[in-house]
Amino acid sequence: MQGLYVDKTVRFRTDLPVPVPQAGEALIKIRLAGICNTDMEVVRGYTNFTGILGHEFVGTVVQADDAPHLTGKRVVGEINVACGDCETCRRGDKIHCPRRTRVGIDGHDGTMADYIALPTNLLYPLPDTIPDEAAVFVEPLAAACEITDRVHIRPPDRVIVLGDGKLGLLIAQVLQLTGCELLLVGHHPDKLALAERRGIAAQPAGRPIKGKADIVVEATGHAEAFAAAQALVRPRGTLVLKSLYAEKPAVDLGALVTDEITVIGSRSGPFPAAIHLLEQQLVDVRSMIHAILPLDFGTLALERAAMPGILKVLLTMLNPSST
Repeated sequence: MQGLYVDKTVRFRTDLPVPVPQAGEALIKIRLAGICNTDMEVVRGYTNFTGILGHEFVGTVVQADDAPHLTGKRVVGEINVACGDCETCRRGDKIHCPRRTRVGIDGHDGTMADYIALPTNLLYPLPDTIPDEAAVFVEPLAAACEITDRVHIRPPDRVIVLGDGKLGLLIAQVLQLTGCELLLVGHHPDKLALAERRGIAAQPAGRPIKGKADIVVEATGHAEAFAAAQALVRPRGTLVLKSLYAEKPAVDLGALVTDEITVIGSRSGPFPAAIHLLEQQLVDVRSMIHAILPLDFGTLALERAAMPGILKVLLTMLNPSST
């Protein structure tokens, strides 16, 4: 089996064993895998992970002994693999299971390979109306949807999203559906133009922002942006953190206390909501794709994904004749 393997550095390997599904698991043939900023941080040592990289995917179930109805289905899957037995799992909060592993991030091989084995309870069959190039966005789109699960956003609210990368653009599209007064701030005119074509107000970072916001979402992927986000929140406002980074940000805890700011961490989100948005074409994801490269060009794909101005780079595991 082929795959991108991380062990202090990342390299393409052709000698990886095909995973053997355990009880309750399915073997999935990966069709497309996405590269995101978290993958870059993992390569930089964010979790000291050793194994196959990647967590965004769409694939086809080739074996599911305990769930034969899934065999042959196109699926996407959640990334938090919980134990199912601890107190946290029993109260229904499996994504915070203290024994969990995270696909391609911590303790569980990822999706930038020919195959992956995952518990069937993490899998979601896809309608035929969602093409692979859109389905591979389900995981990050679900992360964007998580914000509206954690924070009640109303039409009168003023909301600022910092970061015009892949996640920032998805967040802006999801929050636009709430009817709030929305502003996207970023460094790349072409990316901001994508948002503006969707009717989302956008402006370059560095230009003064008049007034403060009820809610600020930090999605830049850069630790130094925490201070900028904090400065934009009104007293008793809400700061939503979506970035993951290896370095530690400087935090003015005194100002958080004085201004009574609510700080909310937000990561994995509801897959059914994301699938619904894609099926109803309420968000645009395909315009964010910059390149689709074969798996054996994986290290080049990672380099390209890290270049300034690049949005989504995908890896295909299908033969050219079948894409």
